[in-house]
Amino acid sequence: MTQENSSEANPATENGGGDLFNTAAGWVLFAAGLGLGLSILSDKFFHGYDPEMPEQPGYFIEAAEEEGGAEPEMTMAAALNMMPQDELVSQGEKVFAKCQACHNVAQGGPNGVGPNLHAIMGAPFASKPGFNYSSALSGASGNWGWEEMNEWLLNPKRYIEGTSMSFAGLGKIEDRAAVALYLNANGSNLPVPEYVEEAAGEETPDGETEGEAEGAAEAEAEQDAAAEIEEVAAAE
Repeated sequence: MTQENSSEANPATENGGGDLFNTAAGWVLFAAGLGLGLSILSDKFFHGYDPEMPEQPGYFIEAAEEEGGAEPEMTMAAALNMMPQDELVSQGEKVFAKCQACHNVAQGGPNGVGPNLHAIMGAPFASKPGFNYSSALSGASGNWGWEEMNEWLLNPKRYIEGTSMSFAGLGKIEDRAAVALYLNANGSNLPVPEYVEEAAGEETPDGETEGEAEGAAEAEAEQDAAAEIEEVAAAE
């Protein structure tokens, strides 16, 4: 007998492969649906698309409040009169120690890196003989008065642009006034400007301050009103 070979496929094998594919596809669709459902629920619960402030917030971080404008610096006249003159001169001598590497105040003293500063207050700019001033300073016109020295000691390069002086300046007007007064006490005799503290209100032509004048006007108006009331009562 001859053996016959069968080329027909096994139906059981084909059906098994289709079942596996369908099962996998079902799980994928199930997972996708589950993820979409969880996403919708989380948005509903946590308000993902419509955030709201919680009723009881955990804490707030307060931003630092901006500082108000700094108080205006006192005037040079006020700084020159803030203490007895001899005490301010003594204070100026201590501050001038920062300048002694370049300057001295001795009468007839030599020039150094900077010029000798004896009798400098009231003198013209670039007036010390024998010192090689920068063209910026020698070309500047003016005298070393109180305000000029104040601006120079605050920032030399800003006051006279192009000067070769490399000093950074004195930030406090109290120090600048003290140094200027110390320089004035060494060979100069500029009169110190007087400082009169401003009154609380402006004076009227009669010499009263604005606040006093307003108070007097209010008192007079009250008296007139009381007099009118008395007249009406008397007439009745």
